Amino acid sequence: MQTVETLNEGLKRAYTLTITAKDIDKRVDAEVKRVAPQVRMPGFRPGKVPTNLIRRMHGEALMQDALNSSIQEGVQKVIADHKLRPAMQPSVELGDGYEAGKDAEIKIALEVLPDVPAPAIDGITLERLTVPVDDAAVDAQLEKFASQQKRWDDAAKTHKAKTGDLVVMDFVGKVDGTPFDGGTGEDMSVEIGSGRLIPGFEDQIVGVKAGDEKTIEVTFPEDYNAEHLQGKPATFDLKIKTVRTAKDAVIDEELATSLGLESLDQLKGLLKGQIEQEHNNLTRTHMKRKLLDQLAAGHDFPVPPSMVEAEFQQIWAQLEHEASHEEDPKAALAEMEAERDEYHAIAERRVRLGLLLSEIGQANGVEVTQQEMSRLIMQAAQQYGPEDRERFIQYVQQEPMAAAQLRAPLYEDKVVDFLFEKADVTDRDVTREEIEAAIESEEGFSTGTHSHDHDNHKPGQKSAAKKSAAKKSTAAKPKAEEPAKKAPTKAAPSKDDKPAKKPAAKAKAEAPVKDAAPKKVPAAKAATKAEATEKKPAAKKPAAKKAPAKK
Repeated sequence: MQTVETLNEGLKRAYTLTITAKDIDKRVDAEVKRVAPQVRMPGFRPGKVPTNLIRRMHGEALMQDALNSSIQEGVQKVIADHKLRPAMQPSVELGDGYEAGKDAEIKIALEVLPDVPAPAIDGITLERLTVPVDDAAVDAQLEKFASQQKRWDDAAKTHKAKTGDLVVMDFVGKVDGTPFDGGTGEDMSVEIGSGRLIPGFEDQIVGVKAGDEKTIEVTFPEDYNAEHLQGKPATFDLKIKTVRTAKDAVIDEELATSLGLESLDQLKGLLKGQIEQEHNNLTRTHMKRKLLDQLAAGHDFPVPPSMVEAEFQQIWAQLEHEASHEEDPKAALAEMEAERDEYHAIAERRVRLGLLLSEIGQANGVEVTQQEMSRLIMQAAQQYGPEDRERFIQYVQQEPMAAAQLRAPLYEDKVVDFLFEKADVTDRDVTREEIEAAIESEEGFSTGTHSHDHDNHKPGQKSAAKKSAAKKSTAAKPKAEEPAKKAPTKAAPSKDDKPAKKPAAKAKAEAPVKDAAPKKVPAAKAATKAEATEKKPAAKKPAAKKAPAKK
């Protein structure tokens, strides 16, 4: 093999790799000898088929395998010989006009990771805002919790259902007069006004009584999760079994025991623990943002454009998805376009922070243990069905990049914790409103790496009035402080190549339900996890192993 460097500019590298026909032919000979004992052909004893016949029968496939393995080995050798650290997977192209029996010319192009200067981690000062939990907060949470624990009593048969009542019914859904799959159900309970069913359904059952039979007309939304029903007009024949009225739960010992607890004090203790966890998450979120701001302000180095572009595309795709669900999607997209450069600045900052955290972690011996990694894999496997969990585990164990993506959020958390321990931290008690306001005020777009950034228009610095209007028309802005969420990696398997995800619990009736997933009980908000970029990504393999397909 012969290698010629054709580009060395900034972080960009390019090489021409020549693999001689002689080298490829040697590999074919070796492969023929390897498979010969297994080849079966009429008229020959096992293992006695002449090699020339094997070449004639399987020569094209063997040649392709030999070429692929030669290219893979050649790319790895170029990376090793030149001590390269690819930022993303190298681009590898076989020269035009290649023919069997001739030398193969391979063009390799890639971007390398920058030499990150030794991060300055001494002298970091942070303020830890803490929110004490008082009895008033617990009592308020208890009242809120009790309001969600409605008790339902059967109403009189003459009672007409109104908003807030629970209607129990059987139904048969039809499209063009014909019942459709999943459109029939019994004993479906619907709280009028909950917004659980498709538009128009709940409005038309206002006024029904126990024993009523009614046919309603609705139209399935264009984005309904069952494609065969999207945008279709339908009728539902309803048989009303019961109408129930809500009775607010009383805060007493019975409320606690109805939840399987021993006492009201135990319920209060659980709610207090939940509030404390929420406050701890807010404290950590605020501290982490201040920490990353200091890191970004103190470090400026070039980052691979390909990594920035990949991060930007991820941000942009998320924003486009969110904009599509706004009241005015076109206005949301237009505002996004006007701020494209600032989103790009966020992507660049994220990549730089990811590289910094990776460098800090490696320089200071921060590691994710094998035990921690095993726990991560098992936790991730739980989202798949029982038949796919083992396949998922094997996939992660065999694909270094898949493992790196699982490990990255925990790795970043450990690096952040290490920096918290190194920092000079002072404590200050604040209210929950104060810490939430502090976090909200930091959701701007300044990259923190150049002084002139503060002179530019930043959506995070809009006036209160403009912010209020923006909330109605634009998708949520990504947080500038978060490091890049993906380590340099090969293209992820398509959605059809991943293990099937465990389905959410189904409602008794799926057809009219707008969102079949049950509503979640309010829980502590977790600080956003972002993945630190790995310093030494593996080079791309010719063929990536596929994860099992998701359901």
